[in-house]
Amino acid sequence: MAKKVVATLQKGEGRTFSKVIKMVKSPKTGAYTFEEQMVPNDKVKDYFKK
Repeated sequence: MAKKVVATLQKGEGRTFSKVIKMVKSPKTGAYTFEEQMVPNDKVKDYFKK
């Protein structure tokens, strides 16, 4: 099933988005978690500045 998702993202509108993964520290436990999100290509730098 993952192959279908990748194939659809490479056609048309999918090329204008990037999957970004950000490591965030939990305030309760101090452990790190990963946040994944689909972001437009021109907003990637803004996403990491937050």
